[in-house]
Amino acid sequence: MTKTWFITGASRGFGREWTEAALERGDRVAATARNTDTLGDLVDTYGDAVLPLTLDVTDRAAAFAAVERAATYFGRLDVVVNNAGYGHFGMVEELTEDEIRASLETNFFGALWVTQAALPILRAQGAGHIVQVSSVGGVTAYPSIGAYHAAKWALEGLTQSLIGEVEPLGIHVTIVEPGGFSTDWAGPSASRSAELADYAPVRNGFADDWADAPGDPTATRGAILKVVDAARPPQRIFFGRSALATVTKDYLQRLLTWNEWQPVSVEAYGAPLETITPRRAGGRDSAT
Repeated sequence: MTKTWFITGASRGFGREWTEAALERGDRVAATARNTDTLGDLVDTYGDAVLPLTLDVTDRAAAFAAVERAATYFGRLDVVVNNAGYGHFGMVEELTEDEIRASLETNFFGALWVTQAALPILRAQGAGHIVQVSSVGGVTAYPSIGAYHAAKWALEGLTQSLIGEVEPLGIHVTIVEPGGFSTDWAGPSASRSAELADYAPVRNGFADDWADAPGDPTATRGAILKVVDAARPPQRIFFGRSALATVTKDYLQRLLTWNEWQPVSVEAYGAPLETITPRRAGGRDSAT
């Protein structure tokens, strides 16, 4: 069945790959970019099946207008992919106000605006699929990219709430969490803070964390099609070879620490551990 996509950041990286994958199999795509000249070859090849839209996702009004135009042009939206984003490199102390705000505006608020714009359309249809492109950096963190992590962790939390809100309405939501890939995320698309010399040992010390060979973005074409075609798509999925091992190690360490300090946690509650019984999953404890 032909699907209609709305993809942000379609000019390069995952956005470009997934736009081409959808068009090649006969789907229709509203492809957004800051400069739609980069999409001209797709129009030449696929004609009316692709709708190029100029969009800066940090502009909320523009995001709403672009989504509405796409829905009007194609008659519906089936898959909304929030892919636009970029990396920012800088230690927390090095970040300027403008740098952290810019990262949040694109990597977090941009996805929020497009999501809000699409939801009334998907609710009216009683169907649809929102794909939030997060990162392995949305569930773990490394030195020097705190601004990026802040945006992606925020997106993950927002989307976890969104899942509970819209899945009862027939709308699927998937968080795609890629590991390292050969995109220009860390290259031409990235921005960098002015470096403080005192952090040079830290910068050099975590170089091994990035040593794993990056994946091929083209290989994600089949993966994203499997996700959006699934009758029961995953709420979260890693793209990449080493992401699961990285996050498993991180979460095991968190659990170890939480369990080690559980007596102090209970002390802060104000009641002995043996008198506390969980009321319900995700709820507050109650003392018996």
